[in-house]
Amino acid sequence: MLSSVSSLLSRPSGWLRRSGRTAASRWNTYDAPKAEVLGVARTLTSATRVADVMHLLRREDGIEKYYTVNPGSAFGDGLDSYLSGLGGHVLSWKEATRRHFDLALSCSVHPTMRRLDAPLMVLPHGAGYNRLVTESTGDALAPAGLSRRELMWRGKVVPEAIGVSHQEQIDRLTEICPEAAPYALAVGDWCFQRITESMSQRDRYRSRLGAVDGRRLVVVHSTWSEHSLLGRHPELPLRLVTSLPADEFAVAAVFHPNVWARHTRAGVLERLRPAMNAGLMVIPPQEGWRAAVVASDWVVGDHGSTSFYSAAADRVTLLAATGLDELDPLSPAAAFARGAPRLDPDGDVLAQLLDAARRHDPATLRPVVDRQLASVDTSGEVTRARMYKFLAKHGVRVPPDVPRPLPVPEPEPERRAQVTAYDVTGAHDAGGVEIQRRPLVEGHHTRALGFYAVTTEENHPHWPDAAEVLARTVADAEVAALDWIADAALRHENLNVLVARLDETRCLVQLRGGRQLEARTERAWGARRPALDPVLLGSAVNLWLTDLERSKDLTDGLTLRTGEWSVRVAFTPPTPIL
Repeated sequence: MLSSVSSLLSRPSGWLRRSGRTAASRWNTYDAPKAEVLGVARTLTSATRVADVMHLLRREDGIEKYYTVNPGSAFGDGLDSYLSGLGGHVLSWKEATRRHFDLALSCSVHPTMRRLDAPLMVLPHGAGYNRLVTESTGDALAPAGLSRRELMWRGKVVPEAIGVSHQEQIDRLTEICPEAAPYALAVGDWCFQRITESMSQRDRYRSRLGAVDGRRLVVVHSTWSEHSLLGRHPELPLRLVTSLPADEFAVAAVFHPNVWARHTRAGVLERLRPAMNAGLMVIPPQEGWRAAVVASDWVVGDHGSTSFYSAAADRVTLLAATGLDELDPLSPAAAFARGAPRLDPDGDVLAQLLDAARRHDPATLRPVVDRQLASVDTSGEVTRARMYKFLAKHGVRVPPDVPRPLPVPEPEPERRAQVTAYDVTGAHDAGGVEIQRRPLVEGHHTRALGFYAVTTEENHPHWPDAAEVLARTVADAEVAALDWIADAALRHENLNVLVARLDETRCLVQLRGGRQLEARTERAWGARRPALDPVLLGSAVNLWLTDLERSKDLTDGLTLRTGEWSVRVAFTPPTPIL
């Protein structure tokens, strides 16, 4: 044993190196890193923002990236699995505090981060610093992220760099914690820069969210707490999705990650089940909300950052809750909450949306937005330069090219099955009908506006018997269309119209009395042939037949209109077999 040790000690220095590399580096395919950076997450909101900013650090420049969770937040559930899903190195907090890093980056700040052996750079995890959270700050006047309790420890400023989105926040920091002001730097907002750079993807995002064929998109945004939209008006998503004509509006919901962390995924989706059954799409908390901002036509929100970003992106934005009770009254967010148009959840939401669109002027809120978001086009460049400055002594150089924001990922909303029952209203016009369908929700629907149209999947104990239209929406069914219609006509004597889908553009229709027609959408030259919704078709035919002053001969064709969208449908009677 002693001889072995003696042999090792007698080796010339550097014997473990080959071509200037340590033995461990022999296993590397790429060059060994020059610097190591730690991304620190405290909540899912801050974790998503940290991951976004960490993309500005390029591994090809000699940077290795790690992640850890700073424990203690009431909203920390699920962080480990989220960080593991990023595909990088994930360390426990204990392990992270025992290692040296050349930079630690966090989009939230907490005094315990002083335990890290690394210079700390902090950034906001929303649109600036606005919310009063006395549990964290111990200060009824300082917004979270700018308080002395968070930034100081035993008379020393914990972060070595404090990124803010606007000079206004540095002025506020100078009043609240003057010792920290010299460390502050206006870096803009990389998250919003990516939003603006994703505008070219609007059609792609809208397609994923069902905003096609003339359908416009309303996105409900809610932050967390009792002062939020969801806290004040939990029934508003259901109210929207059942009040707006389903063929004219798609409705999606974006909720702050703290809502999900506090109430669990299962808990949130269970509360939203009636609205989702009526067509509500729910955006997961990790990603998708930025694509929803780009895709939206209207935003119904509150004082949260996602509503603010929507207004900054010139979307028609109405607030159903202001949150002024928990905002720094001097912040731009409070000015936004005071100045943005309101939506009355108990009023006619359709009329309010249309009126807001007519009155919309992006210049109205522009002064407020400009007080919160500066250097929008250069945020990535400024933020990256400050991070790389920490790494310069290790030979890491700032890349010569300006960072180009990648479009945000496409949304992947949570959906339920297709709506199976509608309350249908409409009107006749020359050669066609204007139709409005509103989803039926058990326990919510109390008065019929028109007639009911249902699919074969509807299992409500009364609606199928009260319906005037029944549609089979599955083309590849076990029973042939003709046979199904014959059987359904015998079982449901109340029906005026039965419809069976034949394929995406054709349906078989039977009228009361037994007359049968084959319907097919027509297309303009150079355009794709529109799909034909069996329930919509049956509703249009039923509405057309209720006009006693018109000819009942559908072989001349019928135009279906839903808001700004229309489709021409041709009808062909059966061909006699010779």
